Amino acid sequence: MKYFERRNLPVNIWFNRTFSTASHYVEMIRHNPDNKPFKIFATHPSRHSIMLQAADYAELEPALPAHEYAAYCLDFCARHKIDIFIPHYRLAEVAKHRDEFDRIGTKVMLAGAADMLSIVDDKGRLFEFLSGVPDLHLPDYYVVRNLEEFEKAYKLLTGKGRRGCLKPVSGEGGAGFRIITDEPNTIQSLYEWAGATMHIEEVVRLLGSEPSFPPLMVMEYLEGSEYSVDCLGSAEGIIAAVPRKKVEGRVRLLEHNEALIRLAHEIHRVLPLQYNFNIQFIYQGDTPKLLEINPRTSGGLYTTCLSGVNFPYLAVKLLLGEAFEIPSPEFGIYATYFEKEYVIKRPF
Repeated sequence: MKYFERRNLPVNIWFNRTFSTASHYVEMIRHNPDNKPFKIFATHPSRHSIMLQAADYAELEPALPAHEYAAYCLDFCARHKIDIFIPHYRLAEVAKHRDEFDRIGTKVMLAGAADMLSIVDDKGRLFEFLSGVPDLHLPDYYVVRNLEEFEKAYKLLTGKGRRGCLKPVSGEGGAGFRIITDEPNTIQSLYEWAGATMHIEEVVRLLGSEPSFPPLMVMEYLEGSEYSVDCLGSAEGIIAAVPRKKVEGRVRLLEHNEALIRLAHEIHRVLPLQYNFNIQFIYQGDTPKLLEINPRTSGGLYTTCLSGVNFPYLAVKLLLGEAFEIPSPEFGIYATYFEKEYVIKRPF
């Protein structure tokens, strides 16, 4: 019998700082089909975060250096008798202290050990690690740390007839992503949406302003359809995988794409991530190429759950060692989303 069952109290779940769409996952856990009671805790450094509104108990999260963050998490879990900690921020740092969380009775939902999370966080190391996966295609890429390395990499890339782009080897979402162009701006560009393009001369000027810089990935720009494959995994294999296609604008399609589902299983055989994780692909012509892997719930998972698979709640059941049946995902669903007002009732 679990500790929280002996207490005859709700299961205490803590979400540390995360994105606003995680509020959907709070509701999917809270309104679960088993009518299991949960108490949701949330922390965030922004006093206006919607996660602080969605929680039953909320605190402002302090700004701390990486080496102090795990101690803060351990203290929070001990003070509030947290049964399940679902981290989003500083995953690898939290993973280093998993045994300490176990000792205070907190189960931590981590996709893998600290060394595995470090590999996934660094796109250069990740691509190298997955280079031998059958049928998996990687983009042409180079990791650079100074202007000389960049110029050599860019010449090799364009020599293959590829358009180039830049992105940090470690980061979340589209932060730092730039498409490199050699087309000069015209007055017409002042009447168009500002994009992520940067002229090659500006790239060279910026990179040449320092003798070296944190590693950047120079990669072929992938221009086809983009997919996110949301997965629920265990150490033994993937339990559920649902590809979510970006159709246009905010429109998404839950597509039964067997090729991407098969690739997700192949990746998992060498990188056995657990609980909720997300694999992103972009097609180049007819070939899907790996973009990145997120070892956590994705920002758009709430749309994927329209398939009938309650990914957040099933991950909780998996962590608790509870048996469950996986419903067959429903595919062919088109969905979109829109803004809705939300009154802040608990400002800090």
